[in-house]
Amino acid sequence: MRKTMMVLGMAAAVAVSSASVAEAKTFRWAFQGDAQSLDPHSLNETFTLGLLGNVYEGLVRRGPDLQNLPALATHWEILEPNRWRFYLRKGVKYHNGNDFNADDVVFTYERTIAEGSDVKTRMATVASVKKIDDHTVDFITKAPNPILTSEWSTWYIMDKEWSEANGSQRPTDVTAGKENFATRNANGTGAFIVKSRETDVKTVLVPNPNWWDKDVKHNLTQVIMTPIGSDATRVAALLSGEIDMMYPVPVQDMKRIDGNAATEVLAGPELRTIFLGMDQARDELLHSSVKGKNPFKDIRVREAFYRAINIDAIKAKVMRGLSTPSAIMISPKLFAAHADSFKRRAYDPAKSKALLAEAGYSDGFEVGMDCPNNRYVNDEKICQAVVAMLAKVGVKVNLLAQPKALYFKKVLRPSWDTSFYLLGWTPGSFDSWNVMYNIIGSPQESGRGKFNLTGYANPKFDALTDKVLSETDAAKRDEMIRQAYRMSVDDIAYIPLHQQGLAWGKKKSISLKQRADNQFMLYHVTVN
Repeated sequence: MRKTMMVLGMAAAVAVSSASVAEAKTFRWAFQGDAQSLDPHSLNETFTLGLLGNVYEGLVRRGPDLQNLPALATHWEILEPNRWRFYLRKGVKYHNGNDFNADDVVFTYERTIAEGSDVKTRMATVASVKKIDDHTVDFITKAPNPILTSEWSTWYIMDKEWSEANGSQRPTDVTAGKENFATRNANGTGAFIVKSRETDVKTVLVPNPNWWDKDVKHNLTQVIMTPIGSDATRVAALLSGEIDMMYPVPVQDMKRIDGNAATEVLAGPELRTIFLGMDQARDELLHSSVKGKNPFKDIRVREAFYRAINIDAIKAKVMRGLSTPSAIMISPKLFAAHADSFKRRAYDPAKSKALLAEAGYSDGFEVGMDCPNNRYVNDEKICQAVVAMLAKVGVKVNLLAQPKALYFKKVLRPSWDTSFYLLGWTPGSFDSWNVMYNIIGSPQESGRGKFNLTGYANPKFDALTDKVLSETDAAKRDEMIRQAYRMSVDDIAYIPLHQQGLAWGKKKSISLKQRADNQFMLYHVTVN
């Protein structure tokens, strides 16, 4: 089976070798971690999905300004309130030469909802998918859903024939350490082909000479992505010219990169919200000195943790100003109608101590905290700051900071081995329903609350979530969303921290598009 990928790589190499040495444009870039799998349905994580968005494609995609655009579907229409018809792009081929057709869409839907998939929520409202002909499919929804395609820019279509031939009919749960052929091999329709891959070492991509989109221009002949976990090493590689682009830029190094004659920083707002979660479900915490009960079930304890955190100090000292403190679990840019009506609970360590005493923890307690150290901007440093702040009110936090591969495997279901943790979330649809359903909703077998690691459950919140999904009146919908966020804020379901800023470092000779969702599309890159 590995020979198949070698042949693809050789064919791609031949395709680009026709360019002269003078014309060859190799683009080298680095991120702080690696994609966890090449299987597009095994992990719902921005970097993994972003990298795979260069190899695989969906029926729709996002443009540089995050506008929803046609991709493998040329257009669509709503035939009935619960039936959408998609007209598929003709003449599209996978990297191995197979034709793209409706069978692949139906297959991908079935694969998406199968056990092991981490992107089931993309199809949360879909009841079935029907093939009409080779280039037409109908999606039948359980209820009217005005934002159906907004969820799909990272829902990638797989080749039915290739998947079945290689025993990859079902996705593997990367958090459980499982693999199949699609974990380390890829066959998409996208702009780039995976030529070679060494997990956590290097991934080499080459252009797809048969890509259908002739309007998008780039001049790359080879792309080399290298994960570099050390901030200092990543910065040094850019400044020395070893790589052409890297992200994220450590905030303390932004001036240094901008001050170098050959490099610059692209900075801007990101839509991701960084937050803290507390296990409110178990009767006894997994990692705590408190036995026989769960302190986080008491809202006074949750409020005490909230008020112990000096978010302004985190912004100034940890993030160097590159963050926007948040009162709710979504960027205000994505909920402009009512975001201003929410305010953070004030930093008040004296109040925090009083609340802990009222709850019966006047001497504090110990609790474990999980944190990634190569996923978000200054993630471990944020967690270290939170540990220090909680220590001042009598809570001893035992921090476990790990690379994201180990972190996600530990905290996400089915392991769900955490009591207190830091996580980040960008709603793929850029809509509140995504946050309400995936993060705040009650954890259920249906997929609701799949990434709710707190166990927070509020039936009234869930009911509003369902109404939000099918409401077509914008004003009514925004009011429902406001009510839902008010419930979660009043219950202290989470402790939102901030929206982190984007900071990419690059050579001045490189042209590219920076997207606010922090996904990097190689087909917008030009090496000058």
